[in-house]
Amino acid sequence: MKYVIIGAVAGGASTGARLRRMDEQAEIVMFERGAYVSYANCGLPYYIGNVIKDRNKLFVQTAAGFKERFNIDVRISTEVITIDRAAKKVTARNLLTDEVYEETYDKLVLSPGAEPVRPPLPGINLPGIFTLRSVPDTDTIKNFATANSTKKAIVVGAGFIGLEMAENMHELGIEVSIVEMAGQVMAPVDFPIAAFVQQHIRLHGIDLKLNTAVSSFEKTETGLKVNYNNGLSEEADMVILSIGVRPDTKLATAAGLKLGDAKGIWVNEYLQTSDPDIYAVGDAIEFVNPITGKSMSTFLAGPANKQGRICADNIVLGNKRKYKGAINTAIVKVFNHTVAATGVSVKNLKALNIPHIVSTTRSASHATYYPGSHNLTTQIAFSPEDGRLLGAQIVGVEGVDKRMDVLATLIQKGGTIYDLTEVEHSYAPPYSSAKDPVNMAGFVAENLLNGLFKVSYWDDLELHQKNENSLLIDVRTEKEFNNKTITGAVNIPVDEIRQRLDEIPKDKTIFIFCEIGLRGYLAQRILRQSGYQDVYNYSGGFSLYNMMNMERELMAQYQKEVEMVKQNQPVEELTA
Repeated sequence: MKYVIIGAVAGGASTGARLRRMDEQAEIVMFERGAYVSYANCGLPYYIGNVIKDRNKLFVQTAAGFKERFNIDVRISTEVITIDRAAKKVTARNLLTDEVYEETYDKLVLSPGAEPVRPPLPGINLPGIFTLRSVPDTDTIKNFATANSTKKAIVVGAGFIGLEMAENMHELGIEVSIVEMAGQVMAPVDFPIAAFVQQHIRLHGIDLKLNTAVSSFEKTETGLKVNYNNGLSEEADMVILSIGVRPDTKLATAAGLKLGDAKGIWVNEYLQTSDPDIYAVGDAIEFVNPITGKSMSTFLAGPANKQGRICADNIVLGNKRKYKGAINTAIVKVFNHTVAATGVSVKNLKALNIPHIVSTTRSASHATYYPGSHNLTTQIAFSPEDGRLLGAQIVGVEGVDKRMDVLATLIQKGGTIYDLTEVEHSYAPPYSSAKDPVNMAGFVAENLLNGLFKVSYWDDLELHQKNENSLLIDVRTEKEFNNKTITGAVNIPVDEIRQRLDEIPKDKTIFIFCEIGLRGYLAQRILRQSGYQDVYNYSGGFSLYNMMNMERELMAQYQKEVEMVKQNQPVEELTA
């Protein structure tokens, strides 16, 4: 048998190595249009920021290493330009010599990856504007920043890679602005979680412009001028485009292979394309999301590597192993914070009209009496019918990764909030508490689902403030209340609430909040068992509300600045 693989990073390299382990006698040819194979794509920003100092550490394997260890004929700097499905052969061009030749196959694997989005904006091809997708991109960015003594960089796009690039540029001593067209950073997470990240980014001196899109680029005497669609502009020495990626389907389309609704290469449950002799893996494919039932692409290294293993087994053994899809589990470091997400976000659940309940909890990363504990903010979404977990997001300083891995595993296996309450975790004071944050998320969700208490959310609190039939109660201490509270709230500390029931009318809807939600829950239980029916606890507590409110104020301030620029008024008047 002869296997040909197109693409030698992540999915393609994983497929090739597994094919050899499964079939020692086969001939395996792997084409890669770039100069490198099997490199750590996710580590590229950290090499730019000098966190990874040795460039060679980025390479998991080399073309020569593949030949020596796996007896795979790897042809780098070679692009496959056509696929002849009828004759079962491909045409390739050596990009160094321009030689064009053909190669036959019995089974073909496509792993072309994704290509960075580069919109046709005026000036987008000017020197100093870069995308980051490969090792040569990394070398070019790093060399440019060093050679030009870069002092200011603009990162366009606030996704995972954009935030990593902003952090690493900042760590090099470069002034950084982030420009994002959406109203928040990190599209896969919901605004309450993104708000924590945005505050943290600003605390590190990075200028964050939301609801802002680039309209054009101009060359200046000293560098580049970036113009925005709201009339603002700023200058920089270099620009990093991190707008996103899309599946590279050019070769598949030209070969007449079927594309799916998400514009990726369609594959069945065995990772087989519409041609039974052609399989596909990695960023270029799409598949059915196991939670929503909708077709999607995912641009993550983990799923690509797992797909490669399954694909190779199916090629050698026949279609025996099914690919069950990915739930988009992802994590990113943002300075000393970590943000992770899995499953489906609340905004997407709403858009797809999928019934759900949302619960937000704040718990310590480890026992509070052991030094160094930090709060984790955990948001989960689950089915109101059976408690099945639909999505989860966490932000915090430490311990985010291990909690997210538990949540992702349960979601992938169809787990419920009841499973969260029963998770048996490793516990010692430096690592967790007797009731882990995962357990706490399950306990709160269980109480919600069983009707022990009701919650209100950050985006509907203002409606309650304006409703004459509502009463907002701050159950924190008097000192906390006097320091800062929500407009219109009255202060009845939870420890006094039993003695002050006569101050709380039973004919009004009661909305309670504390700092993180626990005291509010206790106060709510007291009121519910004292004859009060309509009592709601503010999910996430005052800390979440305060974070959201600060973000709204900053966005309003930015909008004022935009309007003043449009009216040719000096922006300094804002601080007058």
